[in-house]
Amino acid sequence: MKSKLYYVLYFLYAIVVAFVLYLNGVFTGEWSSYTNLIINIVFLIIIGILFAISSVSFGRLNRITYELEDVAFRLQKEYKEANGKNLWANYRGAVKVFEENELQEAFDKYRLRVKATKARRGGDSSCDLGEYINEDLLDRVGMSFFNSGVSGTLTGLGILGTFLGLSMGLGAFSGDDIFTISDNVGALLSGMKVAFHTSVYGILFSLVFNVVYRSIMSDAYETLDEFLNVFRQTAQPIGLKDDENSATMLVYQAGMANALKQILELLKGSAKEQTAGVERIVDQFTTKMQSALDTDFKKLGNVLKSAGESQAVSAANAAQMVEAVTALVEVNRNVQDALAKVMERQEAFAGQLEEQKKMLADTCSDMSDEISSQIYTFEQMRNLYEK
Repeated sequence: MKSKLYYVLYFLYAIVVAFVLYLNGVFTGEWSSYTNLIINIVFLIIIGILFAISSVSFGRLNRITYELEDVAFRLQKEYKEANGKNLWANYRGAVKVFEENELQEAFDKYRLRVKATKARRGGDSSCDLGEYINEDLLDRVGMSFFNSGVSGTLTGLGILGTFLGLSMGLGAFSGDDIFTISDNVGALLSGMKVAFHTSVYGILFSLVFNVVYRSIMSDAYETLDEFLNVFRQTAQPIGLKDDENSATMLVYQAGMANALKQILELLKGSAKEQTAGVERIVDQFTTKMQSALDTDFKKLGNVLKSAGESQAVSAANAAQMVEAVTALVEVNRNVQDALAKVMERQEAFAGQLEEQKKMLADTCSDMSDEISSQIYTFEQMRNLYEK
């Protein structure tokens, strides 16, 4: 079963630990470098801690997966024994369906939702169990927030070991002539050994962990889909039927119509008196306004005239502002063209730098080949001289 794949990590981890100890001469007693051994041990301990945390989450996820399989099988068996009768009546009460707390808590929330909807509508709700037991629940139990980053962390450790080993080798590599350089080649090779080992098992662990993690999560998702399909077929609460919904709506509409009819009857008798009173109030208000505000309306006309003149001046100012904004847009366009030309020059300059970088790399490679040739020639001459 895919859920057991994470045991491969333990087997691979033991092999890599034994291989690293063998290469560093632990089993043979020929320890070439204590520093290399310590660095490799520290890296392997960090990787072992990551694997231990992931294994705990994988174990919890496996228990959830097995629980979903068992409940799905039990639902199918009970549904068959009940001759195809819906099983929700057996599970709507305070019955413990799951042994795992996460699943039981989610199912209890689902039952409360169904019960609350039934109280409002007078019938069982047709809400889906997938709103509570879903992939988010599996991701939380399986610590996807942690395991999704382990693969990248392992690759990063391998790269870190590479640079650490090269730094060690280059730090111990010194000399001004061919004699001292040849004496420090061993230290450089020792640092490269650390870099090579950490890179190899870091990338190897990353690839294997990624395959194991995705396989386990895929198996859990498939089991969840199977469980939800079985629950929908055997124990999903049956919602209100269409004819029951229509009857409830008709009763509601009839009650609203009756209430509106009673309100109209209450207002019908006093509508005429209310209309006459409103007309008298309006007439009195108009008479008072004409007698009190005769001169004030003239002042209001003068104010409105002045306001019109001010609006004309504002319109002229707005036209001038539009012309200024147009000029500013043109200047901005010219600046953008100039910046585009500058960017083109920078790209051309970057291309030239890239060519120079390539030429410098080729030159360094040729110099390295030449130095290697000279070292080899020196070794041959020294051997002949010693003979």
